[in-house]
Amino acid sequence: MNTHSKYRSATRVRRGLSAFAVVGVTASLAACGSSSSGGSSPATAAGGGKDVAAAADYAAKITVDPAARKLLPKDVVKSGKLTLGTTQVTGTSGLPHAGIVDGKEVGLDLDIRAALAKKLGITWQVETGTFQTIIPGVQSGKYQVGQGNFGVTKEREKVVDFATYLNDGQAFIGSKSVKINKVKTLLDVCGLKVATTSGTTFQKLLTDFAPQCAAAGKKPYQVQYFSDTAPIYLGLQNGKVDVFFGPTLSQKVVVQKIPGTKYLGQVAQTPVGFVTARKSPIAPAITAAINDLIKDGTYAKIFAKWKVGSSVITKSQLNPTPTF
Repeated sequence: MNTHSKYRSATRVRRGLSAFAVVGVTASLAACGSSSSGGSSPATAAGGGKDVAAAADYAAKITVDPAARKLLPKDVVKSGKLTLGTTQVTGTSGLPHAGIVDGKEVGLDLDIRAALAKKLGITWQVETGTFQTIIPGVQSGKYQVGQGNFGVTKEREKVVDFATYLNDGQAFIGSKSVKINKVKTLLDVCGLKVATTSGTTFQKLLTDFAPQCAAAGKKPYQVQYFSDTAPIYLGLQNGKVDVFFGPTLSQKVVVQKIPGTKYLGQVAQTPVGFVTARKSPIAPAITAAINDLIKDGTYAKIFAKWKVGSSVITKSQLNPTPTF
């Protein structure tokens, strides 16, 4: 949600991690909540820079959608640029959304972003921030568009507009020493030590559901909030954390690379979108452009490339009805 957690951020712990974990743990937590930190260094996207390379397979065939471009503000059409706030790309655990492979920034979100820029006939001026600061940055006008795998929620729709581009979920991974092998609802983690990130949909779900453990005659879960994934993965390995509640797409990648972990299941799914200021004409333009990418087949090709066909949408929506 667009609330700022008052929980104290955990100290970033990396000492003792495996060689892989050191490389991968600092990637952004996408799916409805990212906590990767970043500075203010600008980067370029489609039209120049790394995003073009990321979407090179598709960019040559993408043509501008005149109807979508017409929806953009006149000053954007004139400048040909949009400022986009997003989280810093690091490591590999943020994949398939975004990560660094062979020294290059790659991922589903980067490919979608690059293809979208081609449809709108603009270039992105990308600035990195933290997950917790992007929506406030969009509200203040610092960024014209925000992308951080933001899930659509009632609270967020009060302050920003959404243009959806995929579905992602909220899922658990756990230490292999944890006795449970399947999580279908949050009741299944009652009594466990749960780690997640602050200011996210994961925090919202855990907070809202917490009384249900007692109502079902079970011990409450103990939630630890972190601003970085490194101590979470270390906690899973040393037993200080039983389960980690995070984005489905990234969780499925993490368990393949972090020793001693297992995928336990998804408990919810949420539409994810680009965010803009409320009533901004940019959001309808993005929605129209994404729908044209769906229509011309580019969208499906990108999702097939990253093997996440289960997360596709059939139509981009402007401010869809939230699930929570």
